[in-house]
Amino acid sequence: MSLPSFGPIRARAADRKGGAAALNALLPPVKTPAELAQVGDDRWLSAMTKRIFQAGFHWGVIEKKWPDFETVFDGFEPHRCAMYSDEDLDRFVRDKRIVRNGPKIKTVRENAAFVLELAKEHGSAASFFADWPGERYFELLTVLKKRGSRLGGNTGQYLLRGMGVDSFILSRDVTTALIREGVIDKAPTSQKAMFAVQGAFNHWRDETGLPLTHLSRILAMSVDAPPPGDGMVGL
Repeated sequence: MSLPSFGPIRARAADRKGGAAALNALLPPVKTPAELAQVGDDRWLSAMTKRIFQAGFHWGVIEKKWPDFETVFDGFEPHRCAMYSDEDLDRFVRDKRIVRNGPKIKTVRENAAFVLELAKEHGSAASFFADWPGERYFELLTVLKKRGSRLGGNTGQYLLRGMGVDSFILSRDVTTALIREGVIDKAPTSQKAMFAVQGAFNHWRDETGLPLTHLSRILAMSVDAPPPGDGMVGL
């Protein structure tokens, strides 16, 4: 399949947002591998947990309570969290300072073990994420889904974006743009479709020199606004 040039997509997004300068101002920062490698593994566990609790819940409520989450879960120090007993988890379910969702609370212990596994294999979990090649980004999402707890789908994508990893998010708007450009014909759920998506992003990255994050945002912003009440726009 011959992929379209990214130039018209970018021009379409710029036109919708009031010009190239306005568009560029909306592009989020992307951390370098060196910057990612400096992030503490406790911050990775904290971010995993926050995204899990935000899924299907009002983000603002979780944000307001987050200092208490940090206190209750010992600053998300992975070794300590991995050692939580079942009695500890039962105690957390009764703690009114946090959102008392038992299955999500359990992921703190499970993902602490995941973070420690990555640290054992790569020196730190941060190094694992920092060294992962962008041209195989969708495979990183698969790692999160298979080895992490409740880190599949949008949760894993928003986790990586929030931590500054160069990434694309398959939001409604990005998916709509990819369908419009002929990359896929529906929301990508198969490995074949994900390979096609990754291939398109790799092609456009080589063409433009832009990071995956910026390509993703520009694709989202190239989509016409939905009717009022039609849901959240993509990132």
